Amino acid sequence: MKKSDFHYDLPPELIAQAPLAERSASRLLEVPPEPGALRDRVFRELPQLLEPGDLLVFNDTRVIPARLFGQKTTGGRVEILIERLLGADQARAQLGVSKSPKAGARIALDAGGEAEVLGREGEFYVLRFHVPESLESWLLHAGRLPLPPYIQREPGRDDAERYQTVFAREAGAVAAPTAGLHFDEPLLAELQARGVEFGHVTLHVGAGTFQPVRADDLSQHVMHSEWINVGAALVEKIRSTRAAGRRVIGVGTTVVRALESATRDTPEGGRELQPFAGETRLFILPGYRITSVDAMVTNFHLPESTLLMMVSAFAGKERVFAAYAHAIRERYRFFSYGDAMLLWAKGLA
Repeated sequence: MKKSDFHYDLPPELIAQAPLAERSASRLLEVPPEPGALRDRVFRELPQLLEPGDLLVFNDTRVIPARLFGQKTTGGRVEILIERLLGADQARAQLGVSKSPKAGARIALDAGGEAEVLGREGEFYVLRFHVPESLESWLLHAGRLPLPPYIQREPGRDDAERYQTVFAREAGAVAAPTAGLHFDEPLLAELQARGVEFGHVTLHVGAGTFQPVRADDLSQHVMHSEWINVGAALVEKIRSTRAAGRRVIGVGTTVVRALESATRDTPEGGRELQPFAGETRLFILPGYRITSVDAMVTNFHLPESTLLMMVSAFAGKERVFAAYAHAIRERYRFFSYGDAMLLWAKGLA
């Protein structure tokens, strides 16, 4: 299977550069379980598409202000994008520099303090920050929000709230789980009144999510690592939902990646979701059978991206690409601040 198999042409003007005034005013393209007409909806109609007892699973990660700027002692400018916090004063980060710094090099930060280069792990650097408080706390007022590279503007005041889900609570992501951005408090209240249940996983989205797939032969691609937590309470809630004949809906590719990473083969030849906390490098592409969810809420993803490959594995590449072609014709908004899809599993009654 090749990366080029997942290419499509997107008019640049369809890349959303800012959020809508209301989160739930986004459009929602429903892709039915059997071949048939696609349904153009508004996201706030989601409660009408779910049944009492259905379970929505959200990613509760919180985006940290992970972008910093500074200057090397030699005078060169440096852009720092923190990929992951490593304790109170260390982080793994990408550096935008003209010449790679060596261990021991120091970067004077524009926001005050210094970052010391401790070493390198592949494309990432390990930095120790010399700042007056814990790094996580310091970033809240010193860091800048890391909007995706296809949003061609500087972050504004509204982004601090809008590039964050309303249920974000576990700090650690450098990119938002964007399918969750469409939910606001009135919509959550309406879903609860409908009898829809909620559950949460944590997956801290890393900077690797924006890195392109470089190998055309997908068997040669090495997936970036992300930290996940799938708790015992959620596992039990999913089991009881399934036992009652109700459906599990993953809100975003990050939720599906977390749940699939926590799913294990059983001696009887089946698969079972189990509690799990740790790293995942799971790469989901067509040929992989997703069993953890019955439907997925997801935004529209970049051409040739691992996220597009995942949704193609879930719903079938032909169905997904037909939906994307429809979305382009109907002028849907794409990527992080764009519109959404509701993908039902193939053959789901």
